Amino acid sequence: MSYPVILDTDPGVDDAMAIALCVAHPKIELLALTTVFGNVSVDQSTRNAQYLLDVFGATDVTVAKGLGKPIVQAPLPHSESVHGDDGLGNCWDASRQLNTEAKHAHLANLPAAEYIVQQAQQNPGKITLIAVGPLSNVAKALQLEPNLPNLLRSLIIMGGALDEPGNVTPVAEANFLNDPHAADQVLAVDWPATVIGLDVTHRIMISDTHLGTLRDNAGDTGRLLWDSSRFYVDFYVSKGAAKESEEPACAMHDAAAVLFLLMPEAFECVTGRSRVVDSGIAVGQLTCDRKGYDYALPHWKSVTPNTAIAVAVNDELARGEFLNCLITQHII
Repeated sequence: MSYPVILDTDPGVDDAMAIALCVAHPKIELLALTTVFGNVSVDQSTRNAQYLLDVFGATDVTVAKGLGKPIVQAPLPHSESVHGDDGLGNCWDASRQLNTEAKHAHLANLPAAEYIVQQAQQNPGKITLIAVGPLSNVAKALQLEPNLPNLLRSLIIMGGALDEPGNVTPVAEANFLNDPHAADQVLAVDWPATVIGLDVTHRIMISDTHLGTLRDNAGDTGRLLWDSSRFYVDFYVSKGAAKESEEPACAMHDAAAVLFLLMPEAFECVTGRSRVVDSGIAVGQLTCDRKGYDYALPHWKSVTPNTAIAVAVNDELARGEFLNCLITQHII
């Protein structure tokens, strides 16, 4: 069985890991990368998407450029301090930067949201949309096609934090904070949707030993993931996210969303009516009614869909699948 996938992304070091997994895994048919602002500007994320597909040998995969700002709130600063000025750990190889001779030149003639709708309409019930950046494109696609939840096989979202502290505020994860209105609009309707947030992505750490193994055994893909991760790992170490007593490491946030598609049995989820706070001191916070109470406020009474939210993971199983796939399937 293969899974046709559209990956909505803002590359991003951990996005590069997710893209590499989508390209390499024999069970995934990567249809397109749709790009969005977030870790970097949408112009840079689009260039990065093309560059990564070039390096990973997937030049036939479509790239569709998406939204460059949130649907309501003012844009927040990009995450160059985490991902580097170029979004890929400042590792762009000057000899391979995208130009008129780049191998990848297949840009869609539709904006990302329209492209998602078109593909869903043409392939009803078949496509999994994996969104690993701010949910602006997904919310726009839903606006264009309110029946989108019924046209997709499933929606997997990397974002949010339920019981885990946030990584950009005490309660918010970066993707949801970057466009909380979009995240709330997406969760407020009835999807076959799963949220893969910090509760599990902070458990799936990839160490320098693992990354070194990829560098030495996974061809151009492994070498790029090693090079791009140097800046990212340093950030994690500087913030104490990788403890001094442990080997330097970083989280595989976005790859975790792809791994859920491939091995849902490695994850434990709770379900409940879910929303995202779109303003105030708790802006970006993921909230979930796990009790099913009859709450007093009307906006909770009107929420009917149950969203699955991952709260635990077999990190060794998930990380092992990632490493094994890239090493055994890489293109030399």
